[in-house]
Amino acid sequence: MLDEIAVLRERFSAAGTVDGSVDQMYETAKQLGFDALIYDYTPVPFDYNGDIMLPSLLKLRNIADDMPDYWCNRGYFRIDPVQRLACRTTVPFFWNYDPDAATLISRFMTEETGPVAHYLRERDMSRGITVPVHTPRGDYATVTAVHFGRGGDFSREAQHHIAEFSLAAQVFHDAAYAMFDAGARSVSTARLTERESECLRYSAEGYSAKEISRIIDRSVPTVVMHLNAAAKKLGARNRTQAVVLASHYRLL
Repeated sequence: MLDEIAVLRERFSAAGTVDGSVDQMYETAKQLGFDALIYDYTPVPFDYNGDIMLPSLLKLRNIADDMPDYWCNRGYFRIDPVQRLACRTTVPFFWNYDPDAATLISRFMTEETGPVAHYLRERDMSRGITVPVHTPRGDYATVTAVHFGRGGDFSREAQHHIAEFSLAAQVFHDAAYAMFDAGARSVSTARLTERESECLRYSAEGYSAKEISRIIDRSVPTVVMHLNAAAKKLGARNRTQAVVLASHYRLL
């Protein structure tokens, strides 16, 4: 097992870039009989209101070109039954959007999530395996292998490959994460500058704007400007809420 992990780690790391590592994971999925790969990452699973966060990184292989628009811009990611299950479990699972299939996502398939099921069935992407990756840092990713077509006993095939795919997915994510840029590790809707984060960190520690100005050697109006800019980006009503939101989104 340790030798296998070492081989996988070397393979994914040797790719040199996130996209190169994703390509290697896609090749692994194809070797196991799957047709496509989806990889997404977000610094926190849920926003401050408890809704599923949109990913800050989404990588697709052999997937319809319009999927990023539907999943991110139109919000399908938030209502996707696979994501609703993956946010709540650390156990890899197989799924099937066919109406008569009984898989773990069935309890999340409602009228609200109907558009997701319709999109996937229409593009013949209704079956697959997903590995949720929840790390000690609090961030979250899923690695999904998609199987095109609807015939055959998919559950048996999925159970046969799920352990091997899960191991590869965990090692892949660790390798890919090490190559992320700062943008991928930040909440996509609230990217703070280094100075804004610094001022918020000191504010979280109880320092006033005047005290922060002395610490960072900038004027009080400049500190207030950075704090107000951070609050605006975070959609906060005031400085206190800005600190709370920034902490939740792991921006401090």
